[in-house]
Amino acid sequence: MAARILYEQGTVSLSDDLIATIAGTAAVENYGIVAMKSKSASDTILQLVGSENMKRGVRVSVLEDGSTVDIDLHVTVMYGVSLPAVAQNAISNVKYRVEDLTGLHVRNINVYVESIRV
Repeated sequence: MAARILYEQGTVSLSDDLIATIAGTAAVENYGIVAMKSKSASDTILQLVGSENMKRGVRVSVLEDGSTVDIDLHVTVMYGVSLPAVAQNAISNVKYRVEDLTGLHVRNINVYVESIRV
């Protein structure tokens, strides 16, 4: 389901892929996050070929009102960093970027640490 922003002149629809790409880009900008974890077979194949997919490891859920989203991030973090600090920085950065670039309201951001890279 695409997110919607209603204006007097019409409606702007934003795809889940667009929101996921913004969130994924914002997440990997944070110190401590080294990669997004692939959650599908197609992402794994693209990763092996060398193609960069910024929405890999991001799941976007649009709520019934159409202007509020929940975001799940599946990440790989660097060994030795504070996991709560990295997660909080990622949450703050992703929330700011998605709300600033799209005008949507981000209700929840869940960070799932899938692995640690040495």
